[in-house]
Amino acid sequence: MIQQHATWVERLQRREASPYPEIWNILDQVKDPEIPVISLWELGVLCDVSYESGNYVISITPTYSGCPAMETMRSDVISTLAQAGINEVRVRTQLAPAWTTQNLSPAGKAKLQEYGIAPPDPEACGSCGLTPDAGIKCPRCGSLDTQRISEFGSTACKALFQCQQCLEPFDYFKHI
Repeated sequence: MIQQHATWVERLQRREASPYPEIWNILDQVKDPEIPVISLWELGVLCDVSYESGNYVISITPTYSGCPAMETMRSDVISTLAQAGINEVRVRTQLAPAWTTQNLSPAGKAKLQEYGIAPPDPEACGSCGLTPDAGIKCPRCGSLDTQRISEFGSTACKALFQCQQCLEPFDYFKHI
């Protein structure tokens, strides 16, 4: 069972208390452009929905500074809302508090695993925030006999590992 962190619970409570549930529900359709099986909400990038000066303001935060997918995410948020007939929209990039893997939803972590990306594992690195050299569970066969090949995988927020049992390479979403 994937543990729910206080950060995730706080995000969920903010969403559930929002006066704009219809906007949140529409935004559930917006997928991460780099991992198309996970929504911006599940990834923890979608932070808040508010209404200011006649516009819905959608707050998103990058998984790391300089994330190249932010402009695509912004565009996808605006496009998805426009398709639902909501055109008065601003997307705000929120840098504080900084994104952390604790923002990931339990469903998001499960979807990463099913997609073949090992979800962040704070216990594998002693909650140090650094990617370990080994011991990340292979998302394909479940073995812990894995080895880091590269600090960077398909994107900077992931490291590349290889399973020593099934010999398959896989991305590990770094614990931050």
